[in-house]
Amino acid sequence: MKLNNATIHRLPSSLILCLYRPQSTIRQIHQQISANQIPSPTPFVPDTKTFLSLIGRNLSQHAAKIPTWESLFSLKSLELRNLGVEPARARRYLLWWRDKFRKGEYGIGGDLKEVKDSVAYVRVVEVPRDRSSGMLAGPNATKKLIVNVPPEVPVNESKLRGLKPINGLKVRGARTIVGPFVEPVKGTSGSIATIKVQEGMWEQRRGQKVDGGERRKVEVRRNRKLEELRKARE
Repeated sequence: MKLNNATIHRLPSSLILCLYRPQSTIRQIHQQISANQIPSPTPFVPDTKTFLSLIGRNLSQHAAKIPTWESLFSLKSLELRNLGVEPARARRYLLWWRDKFRKGEYGIGGDLKEVKDSVAYVRVVEVPRDRSSGMLAGPNATKKLIVNVPPEVPVNESKLRGLKPINGLKVRGARTIVGPFVEPVKGTSGSIATIKVQEGMWEQRRGQKVDGGERRKVEVRRNRKLEELRKARE
């Protein structure tokens, strides 16, 4: 539809500015928005190959087709198909995990900061219990936290202030770290452990189809019922 001057002047000023904005400026805005959608790599997920390996479903086989971090978070579904990422459910799964990563929603280990050669150390430390929480506690009461600090690094009070508990892990018994993909360090009684990048650590398992899945369930059950009626009449 072609707009005349009278129609244009009745439009909101913000829309008028968009209509007269140079194409080069529009491209710059688009590029800026796209750049903002690309999250930074993390110590546990430093590159494309690691990301594809973590999310599983054999997507690591496509690592050579998606060589850069920017392409991993900018390629559209059609572009992924043209690169040979098949089947369609694999692309949907990749896009789903990509969106979660943008939002900071990681699997186990994704929030670890101290990582070397794809291995992170976690350990149990005791910190003073916060009296402002309203819980009854003595002056020397402490609580146990699991933090991402290498065993050779001393943990003092100033360092504890900046540490956050590790998601997905918990302390069992006195000082034993438990959680998925946790490997206790020998001789520490489980109070120090490692988490290493492994294939499929973050994989979401596909559910088993029942009666042909949601799309064919009605048809399959109807045909089964008709077969049962046919056999009953024989």
